[in-house]
Amino acid sequence: DKATDPSIPEENWECIQRFCDGVNADIEGPSLAPRLLAHKIQSPQETEALHALTVLETCVNNCGERFHNEIAKFRFLNELIKVLSPKYYGTWSSEKVKSRVTEVIFSWTVWFPEEVKIRDAYQMLKKQGIVKEDPKLPEDKILPPPSPRPQNSIFDTDEEKSKLLARLLKSSRSDDLQAANRLIKSMIKEEQEKSAKISRRVNTIREVSENVQRMDELVENYKRQELSRSDQETLQTLFQRCEKLRPLLFRLASETVDDDEALAEIFQANDKLTQALAQYRQAVAS
Repeated sequence: DKATDPSIPEENWECIQRFCDGVNADIEGPSLAPRLLAHKIQSPQETEALHALTVLETCVNNCGERFHNEIAKFRFLNELIKVLSPKYYGTWSSEKVKSRVTEVIFSWTVWFPEEVKIRDAYQMLKKQGIVKEDPKLPEDKILPPPSPRPQNSIFDTDEEKSKLLARLLKSSRSDDLQAANRLIKSMIKEEQEKSAKISRRVNTIREVSENVQRMDELVENYKRQELSRSDQETLQTLFQRCEKLRPLLFRLASETVDDDEALAEIFQANDKLTQALAQYRQAVAS
């Protein structure tokens, strides 16, 4: 209550820190805190809701993996969505609160790319037209990266930028804090691009594997003259799609030169694809 007190216009950082400490100290803290915060975020008092969102973001940065697991559940995400949805509290929640909630969910899609439910919740908001476009974070909003971060995060791998960011965040000068915010945004953009490349690679390799498996089955049936006309058309479609996947694999390989393990996966997928196409040409096209 003290950390979200609507009668105090500024954030009470002492109480916010004590709340975070309480979450970390209590075995039930990570499961109880999101429920308490959801109730406050849904408050009809704008200041109380905004304070609660600040507490939530601070907990994300300080309360570790168990807290992250709780906020990534649909049970909690649905409570945030209610603030935005016109079916629930969206009709009377202030624009400022709704904007902050959108920013929070969007930032989590960046920081926790492995949490599918967060991404699905955000995409659903966009699909329903509740979120029209990805939010542009204000210049004065500092976003310290939460912990733990995704493996091989740009914040860990680019030592020079990380040192510069740490120095800027320690400064009390407004110009330095704005510079820090711009740097964080550029690093987030790099993180997003990196995540998008990984997603493209994983999806393409999965598609290759599924198509090759199905194609091999149909080619074997074709050899035994057990293929219906419908299956023959399916086989032809699969062959055409697999031919288009080859240049896509080469493009992915050129983007993945700095990751030996991922490159090996791409080459392995390409070998399977090449073999499947050769078998098709030998059995069917000839």
